[in-house]
Amino acid sequence: MNLYLPHKIIIMTGFWYFLGDMFESIFKVVPFFGLWFNKLLIVLGFIAYFFWLRYMSKQNEVEKFD
Repeated sequence: MNLYLPHKIIIMTGFWYFLGDMFESIFKVVPFFGLWFNKLLIVLGFIAYFFWLRYMSKQNEVEKFD
C-alpha cells in the first residue's frame, strides 16, 4: 500500500492546472500580435534548427540507420 500516492496526484494536478493557466494567459495575448507572432515563431524555429545543425556537426555524432 502506497501512502504517498494521493500527495503525488495532488502535485501533478496542480502542475497541470498551472500549465493550463499559463497557456490560457498566452493565448489571450497572442491575438494582439496578430500574424507577427506566427512569423516570430517561424524565425525562431529556423534559428534553433541551424544552431542544432551546427551543434551536431561539432559533436561529430552521426546516427546510422540499420
